[in-house]
Amino acid sequence: MAHLLATKGYPVRLWGRDKDVVQGLKESRTTRYLKGVTVHSGVQATGELREAVRDASMVVGAVPSQFTRSVFTSLVEHLAPDANIVIASKGIEAGSLMTMSEMMQDVLPIERHGRLAYLSGPSFALEVARGQPTAVTVAAENPRIARTVQHWFHSLYFRVYTSFDVVGVELGGALKNVIAIAAGALEGIGAGHNIQAALITRGIAEMTRLGIKRGANPLTFAGLTGMGDLILTCTGQLSRNRTVGLRLGRGEQIADILKGMDQVAEGVETSRSAYMLGKREGVELPIMEQVYRVLHEGKSIKQAIHDIMARELKAELDYLTSS
Repeated sequence: MAHLLATKGYPVRLWGRDKDVVQGLKESRTTRYLKGVTVHSGVQATGELREAVRDASMVVGAVPSQFTRSVFTSLVEHLAPDANIVIASKGIEAGSLMTMSEMMQDVLPIERHGRLAYLSGPSFALEVARGQPTAVTVAAENPRIARTVQHWFHSLYFRVYTSFDVVGVELGGALKNVIAIAAGALEGIGAGHNIQAALITRGIAEMTRLGIKRGANPLTFAGLTGMGDLILTCTGQLSRNRTVGLRLGRGEQIADILKGMDQVAEGVETSRSAYMLGKREGVELPIMEQVYRVLHEGKSIKQAIHDIMARELKAELDYLTSS
């Protein structure tokens, strides 16, 4: 995001918690997270959070969702009065089960709530940094803020659509990571293409079912932040969540997989939050429940598949009218 905005001519300060990453950006304009990319000279890297947001007209939060609260709690007092805030993190907070919008409204004073926007959609970071064509959605309750962010980010290779369905956009962005772990696991055990297609389709049904219960527009889940992001994350070679599932399917243990990763696979923790949220809301999420049980209770992938396939027979579109 910092690189993209800098290519448009904006002066950007990028905060990082890892001193080696910050130093690498300063010295060589490179980072291990974007291999082969020379980060634009308009990006000024810093390890000081206060310095990063000082007098900024826009603040973009792209840290893992489980750290979003702590980061914004630390920086809120340093925000410029008129700063717009764009959240690109995708997840559901553990424990509170808050979406990113609920969390941000909990952290920020009420006078800042109208300046919040949420960016989501099928967008591998490396491809964005390489300038490969990408389309995403920015959602905000304030139409003016949505349009402002749209123009800030839009370029000839990064197309931005607006939405006012904040709930649907952020649920799609969070829940698709859980389904992607299942997709990787199915590939890892060699389950075939038929079940992959079914998984993606029924994954959308689960996301939509929970979204409807939370007040989202069901059509959002047929868009970029629903079906679009789900297809990318379930099938793309750059997907961390799919990779976690793939390695699980090949027999590795989840603790060993996570220990060897230098980036966060959001779906692992989100599977727990999604399972608990479904229970709280009284919404049936059979795929996400099985992902949770495989990851956190040690259930075998083959038993999880069996339990889903043996469920009570139903009409395909039941999820549009009932839970």
